[in-house]
Amino acid sequence: MSDRSHPAPGPVRRRPVQQRSQERYGRVLDACAGLLDEVGATALTTKEVAQRAQVPIGTLYQFFAGKEDLLAALATRNLDHYLRRLDARLAAAAPVGPAVFTDLAVEEFVAMKRTVPGFGLLDFGLAGPAVPTDVRDDRHLLDPGVDNNTAVALRLQALGGELFLAGDPAATTVTLRVALEAADAVLKLAFREAPDGDPALIAECKRLVRGYLAQQPSAR
Repeated sequence: MSDRSHPAPGPVRRRPVQQRSQERYGRVLDACAGLLDEVGATALTTKEVAQRAQVPIGTLYQFFAGKEDLLAALATRNLDHYLRRLDARLAAAAPVGPAVFTDLAVEEFVAMKRTVPGFGLLDFGLAGPAVPTDVRDDRHLLDPGVDNNTAVALRLQALGGELFLAGDPAATTVTLRVALEAADAVLKLAFREAPDGDPALIAECKRLVRGYLAQQPSAR
């Protein structure tokens, strides 16, 4: 990947340029998110998404080659939205150390799980127990070159900036990837235990990741 701060997005046939096309593109993604909550990823179809978005099915296929591309675009939008929200909170909390960065990162993820349509089943990759048969590889929705958590780790590494400059960049990426895998597991458990996430398990997730990052050479 040539630019670690901007991993390649999921495959999209045509990026909208005109305002009307951008509005339709957004409507399609909104419809996809809403239907995910209603029918789940396996039952989701491009036909239903187009109907919900009130666009011709041909318009949907102008932007997306199929269901996998549609989910990839929504996952990419989710990540962009998450990073903007996290960046705003980091700016408000400055100065920020690794522990505060960790807590805010977990809190924003939890907040989106609770409030953002579709995010419960598709955050930055499919979060449900089953992968639809019409999705070839859900592990690379954000970037065909790396798995989803590596793509997220690279974006967080760029966002964290000086917090992660003390260590080797490649080693830091691995560290963040491991932290994300651990956080994923605990937060999945938290949301299995309670619809809004079990507070005790969310707190344990923060403590686990803080402790792990504090042991790394790049921590300050």
